[in-house]
Amino acid sequence: MRSILCLLLLCCSAAFVAAQRSSNVTSKWKTLSGDAPKVIARGGFSGLLPDSSYNAYMLAQQISAADSIAWCDVQLTKDGVGICFPDLKLDNASDINFSIKNKQKTYLVNGVPQEGWFSVDFNFKDLALVSLKQGVYSRSPRFDGTIQQILMVQEVASQVKPPGFWLNIQHDSFYSQHNLSMRSFVLSLPRSVIVNYISSPEVNFLRSIASRLNPRVTKRVFRFLGEDDMEPSTNQTYGSLVKNLTFIKTFASGILVPKHYIWPVDSSLYLQPHTSVVLDAHKEGLEIFAANFVNDIPFAYNYSYDPVAEYLSFIDNGEFSVDGVLSDFPLTSSASIDCFSHLGKNDKPQAKLQIISPEGASGDYPGCTNLAYINAATDGADVLGCPVQMTKDGIPFCLGSINLVDATTVAQSQFSNIATTVPELQIKNGILTINLNWSDIQKLKPAISNRWSEFRLFRNPKARNDGNFMSLADFLTFAKNATSVSGVMINIENAAYLARQGLGVTGAVMDTLSKAGYNNQTAKKVMIQSNDSSVLEEFKKSSYELVYTVDDAIGDIENSTLLEIKTFAKSVIITKSSVFPNVEAFIIGQTNVVQKLRSANLPVYVKLFNNEFVSQAWDHFSDSSVELNNYVLAGIDGVITEYPSTAVRYRRNRCLGFKELPAYMSPVPPGFLLGLMVPQFLPPAEAPNPVLTENNVTEPPLPPVAKINPASDNGPTAAGPNPPPNGQSSLVASILMSSVAILAMIMVY
Repeated sequence: MRSILCLLLLCCSAAFVAAQRSSNVTSKWKTLSGDAPKVIARGGFSGLLPDSSYNAYMLAQQISAADSIAWCDVQLTKDGVGICFPDLKLDNASDINFSIKNKQKTYLVNGVPQEGWFSVDFNFKDLALVSLKQGVYSRSPRFDGTIQQILMVQEVASQVKPPGFWLNIQHDSFYSQHNLSMRSFVLSLPRSVIVNYISSPEVNFLRSIASRLNPRVTKRVFRFLGEDDMEPSTNQTYGSLVKNLTFIKTFASGILVPKHYIWPVDSSLYLQPHTSVVLDAHKEGLEIFAANFVNDIPFAYNYSYDPVAEYLSFIDNGEFSVDGVLSDFPLTSSASIDCFSHLGKNDKPQAKLQIISPEGASGDYPGCTNLAYINAATDGADVLGCPVQMTKDGIPFCLGSINLVDATTVAQSQFSNIATTVPELQIKNGILTINLNWSDIQKLKPAISNRWSEFRLFRNPKARNDGNFMSLADFLTFAKNATSVSGVMINIENAAYLARQGLGVTGAVMDTLSKAGYNNQTAKKVMIQSNDSSVLEEFKKSSYELVYTVDDAIGDIENSTLLEIKTFAKSVIITKSSVFPNVEAFIIGQTNVVQKLRSANLPVYVKLFNNEFVSQAWDHFSDSSVELNNYVLAGIDGVITEYPSTAVRYRRNRCLGFKELPAYMSPVPPGFLLGLMVPQFLPPAEAPNPVLTENNVTEPPLPPVAKINPASDNGPTAAGPNPPPNGQSSLVASILMSSVAILAMIMVY
């Protein structure tokens, strides 16, 4: 498998070029040296591949910064061999409990009994049949079938040849109790093994090697554990030692701290003000490195599940920069340092990319509320979207679903007793917008969309019910006055169903656009979006950009279908998997759908981009910016995203302007990860996505708007809506009723 990995990396050299950090002479780093922060790959690319495996070290080296550092957690075997392994217990990240059965023991570790397979009970040759595996259960186990032997420290140095090498000595006291000496091991390493950094959480260990190491070659770094943990040499807590950095300076040239030492978070996972520890360390002449960076574990809500945003708060906040970051995902830290640091909002975009937020910044606020739209505009979204729903009294307004249960607190309101089932819309026990008047809906609270709650990933809980709903008229007025916004996208679904209920949604949209002055202006682009071609046919006489949505994943598109689409649409929205089909979140190839649509002069927008790592393929390394990059380099024209700030920052990143893209900004070849698996561990084969045919895109004309006989209005529980046929009875009132709120909102923006 080592030769296979090398071959894959060579074959993909066009995409994975040798990583070279840009000469960013204009940036002024606030590190101790003034140089860019170091990227330290913990166990290689351990966020994807088994920690400390050959493949993990090689992948990290190929796609990280040129001066990245390979991290090795050193453990000692019974015969004194130093191995790279992430934990004191071998069963945590290897298959030793299957290959060497019934050899577990219980030892005291820092005074706490622990049971497992320990390296001190085995000679190195005993571990020959042991294979490394993924030790984090939320990460894919499909690479575990590839035999990855435990490596000696010397093997990592000689076979991987990392640009920098960091040895972490975590349990010197434990090994001393078993008559093994970490000091002797470190000092006995041959001259061919150049160690750039040695870290330990034990004062006495660092003191013991001080006189024998050349500080210009090997730097000693004191590692801080939890604030309440006790350092064994001094019997002081790490929380007290961090207040005495003058003492640390007597035996170390740097410190390594968990990231919460710098940016604490409260019990609700929100950031607190940063501490002074970085500035304090630099004042003492100590380098400071931050640890525990991962892309696939929830971090502070302030970062909106965007790992690049988190890195930037440590390296580019205007006040300080750490000297290095210890990460399971070194590609993300490399790109954060080289591509995304020191960017200004006025920096020229490096990619031609339309950024559309379909419900505003709905990753941070309830979708389609004033707060979501204000923040999307502030973040720099080009186009704001409004999915139009209709109320019982004929008011068009913005909401992501016709079912109020999906986006409001209606299920906990006085209207919970009017739930209904609508098979035509695949709604079970829902409360439709057409069952309530606009005044009733305005009394409800919005609910943020937690798309990934099954993974316990929640969006901005403090704002989960914040903001106010907006009528279509309010939305259009706001967008017209938002100078940074170039256009609006009106999404119309369920038009045929609404027409049969006596509500003409297409007519309502046309009338509202006209009254808001969008028919006789060119400053703002108007996009009409629908997955129903008959809806777009209704707008053919307008000058609007008609956008056809293909909701299902497709693998190809017939030429006759392209010609048919061009009769009713000017652009197309497709799904992510219509570009890069995947099986169990592993990309298996790339379609030609984008190229075909663009060759037919149909711009291509792709949906739906989110920051949460579970929304991305494994091939994109749990990094929303990596995912965006792969789709943009595949030739798409725009993205539909719930996190517009991430896409806006990506569009400005300086690496896109380089003559040769660095590895961390190069596209990931489709199927690359499959090449790192043995056949029996490959995801199961699935039928290819279907071809989009002409029959798939043609729809019968919309039915006429039904005339509903007037009925006594018994409130929101009345049988059905009763507007005039075109559904416009209250449009003028809608425009006037919220003018004060609109003006206040614009002033805030």
